[in-house]
Amino acid sequence: MTGRVPKGRVARGTRLGRLAAGQAVRGAGTRLSMIGRTEQARRILAERSALQAAQQLVAVLGSMKGAAMKLGQMLSMLDLDLVPEEHRAMFRDKLAELRDRAPAVGFADMRQVIEADLGPLARVFADFDETPVAAASIGQVYRARLRDGREVAVKVKYPGVDAAVHSDMRNLTMFSGLLRAILPSAGDASVLDEISRNIGGELDYLGEARTQHRISERYRGHPLLTVPDSIQEHCGPNVLVTEFVAGRQFDEMRALPDAERDRIGEVIYRFYITPLFTDYEFCGDPHPGNILLAPDGRVAFVDFGLYHRMDPVHAEFERTGLRAACEERAEDLYRHWVDRGIVDPSADVSPRDCLEYVWAATGWHFLDEPITVTPELATGAVVMAVDPRAAEFRGLRNQLLPPEHVFSRRADLFTFAALGQLRTTNNWHRLAREWLYREPPTTDLGRAAEQWRASTGR
Repeated sequence: MTGRVPKGRVARGTRLGRLAAGQAVRGAGTRLSMIGRTEQARRILAERSALQAAQQLVAVLGSMKGAAMKLGQMLSMLDLDLVPEEHRAMFRDKLAELRDRAPAVGFADMRQVIEADLGPLARVFADFDETPVAAASIGQVYRARLRDGREVAVKVKYPGVDAAVHSDMRNLTMFSGLLRAILPSAGDASVLDEISRNIGGELDYLGEARTQHRISERYRGHPLLTVPDSIQEHCGPNVLVTEFVAGRQFDEMRALPDAERDRIGEVIYRFYITPLFTDYEFCGDPHPGNILLAPDGRVAFVDFGLYHRMDPVHAEFERTGLRAACEERAEDLYRHWVDRGIVDPSADVSPRDCLEYVWAATGWHFLDEPITVTPELATGAVVMAVDPRAAEFRGLRNQLLPPEHVFSRRADLFTFAALGQLRTTNNWHRLAREWLYREPPTTDLGRAAEQWRASTGR
């Protein structure tokens, strides 16, 4: 039997962007804290230990290339207003060190990489703009035109980046101690192996080309979104050539009217969140730089280096736990986690701890009312999820983080962060019910997508 958030337990009249989640734990009368717990997140970031951790993280990762920039890209989505003003400049500077650590490589060197894979430029391209249009964590993206006239994007690895990233991955153990200081189970060898395997997958351009072609075919003709196809005959180990999308960048989308931002936000949700539970696979790199608004109004998604398939057993485990949290069945959630080995029953962790922790990190899926996702709200959720130092969560810091769930939870949190950058509004619970309870869509966009799937058999 499917359940709904109990109407009597949800605090009505919440202000958009400041969410209160009603009565908790089967009418016990205790109030679930604000989703994202922004006040507690602010206190966490105010702690000297958190700032020291930021400095230590930069120091350890300072020599890393692809991994450091990837971390910087993720952190750049967070809301610096949560950092106390007296520390904000230092935090921003440390973040910039990570985000801007991409090597400055001139076109002459990048051309050598291209021609080593594809042969002379003129054999493949009729025109090639030597000024990159984007910088990725392990390469740069150029605009070009094939000899058959097609406009393409050409992603090219930085020279030597494979060896650098592999070295980074081997050195993960160097900062496992830091990870354990923040979230002890994150320093577990199996978790580090999972991170290494997925980040290392970004180097596999030929595999990414095959994945992008498959996903492009899946969404071909979709009314809401598009995925540019890869041009596999012109891809190599260090060069990825795809169709070019001459769309609006994310910053331009942020300036659009509310209704248009809300539409885009729903499409982003449907692309990054829903497929995990409907297709058991998902794009693990939700980031504003990977989202464009195509000229025809559809939302275009690029970059599939972190595309992830999930064992249906693990996805269904997540769905079961999320349903228990949504329905405020704290004891069921606790037992679900104990049975899986996530929580040690002898630890100082209560069912309410588990319930409130899930609500703090993912409650935006559960609250049955319109929510405007703000940068502050999203940052609070990310901080509380990865650094639960609030007193009631302290016991959870020492519990198991199953490696098979690392990237699905990351995708959820950073989709939330991307939506926060867009400041988009929706009743996200109505969207979540499609994958949480396999219910039919209730929005116009959802019905349009469902009609398209029914007509195409996809």
